[in-house]
Amino acid sequence: MVTCSLACWRCRWLLPLLLGLAIISGIIALAGKGWLESESKPYQHQASLWESCTKFNNALNWQCESLMEYAWGRAAAATYLVGFVILVICFILSVVAFSIDVLSFSYVRGIGGLLFIVVIFQIISLIIYPVMFTDTIPLRGSNMFSWAYGFGWGSTIIVIGCAFFFCCLHNWEDEILGNIKPAY
Repeated sequence: MVTCSLACWRCRWLLPLLLGLAIISGIIALAGKGWLESESKPYQHQASLWESCTKFNNALNWQCESLMEYAWGRAAAATYLVGFVILVICFILSVVAFSIDVLSFSYVRGIGGLLFIVVIFQIISLIIYPVMFTDTIPLRGSNMFSWAYGFGWGSTIIVIGCAFFFCCLHNWEDEILGNIKPAY
């Protein structure tokens, strides 16, 4: 199934499409305010990768503080951003790789290696943030990591799958290029 789908010129765009989906999820995670939410009766708390906001007694205004004042906040943002930039570079390289009629499979394996680096950076960021946030900033009530944080993990999971696929694509080189007669 893998060899037949990648031999078809229309299906070659599935991997870059998945990387594009990971980029969209990463943008939502970077821009979203819903990394952490906490609520009890007179108190609400909402945090993003960049800032932490609190609202008391159903007031209209949120009181926000930047997480860039903390070393762990800068580290979490920097590692996620570095991973995101490398992900965008991998997306561009995969579009170029699958646009060329003759695929260079060592080139594709290099993209897979870069995607594993993206995974490492994103997982470091997604682990630093909740551990240090809950240790540093006092929260009341029940805390939950919300939708934007979930999009960050979703992007990471997609990248893990694509990284394995890009690295293992080299094993089916002859079948994809048509050097071997397919067995039906």
